[in-house]
Amino acid sequence: MDTVVITKENFADEVLNTTKPVLLDFWASWCLPCRIAAPIVEEIAAENPGAKVGKINVDEERELVEAFNIMSMPTFVVLKGGEVVSAFSGVKSKAYILGMLGIG
Repeated sequence: MDTVVITKENFADEVLNTTKPVLLDFWASWCLPCRIAAPIVEEIAAENPGAKVGKINVDEERELVEAFNIMSMPTFVVLKGGEVVSAFSGVKSKAYILGMLGIG
């Protein structure tokens, strides 16, 4: 499965109304650490059909940025059953992210 672009319009359908654990990647095109993390995020999405991986562009989705109180990038938020179970910032290893998703 590929990453899903998450917007305020599709947030409920893609994030809240899924039974899969969700990894949200808050990123920006101008953010170097975001670009470093991108291949890891893409691998996780491609290799783990049991999880949903969404990308939220912080420059385009200010409402979601504010709702999740995002202060730095990249920031990753893990949700299960529509509830936030963990959040972390910065470039992390694939194993770390999979562990936070509960599938590593």
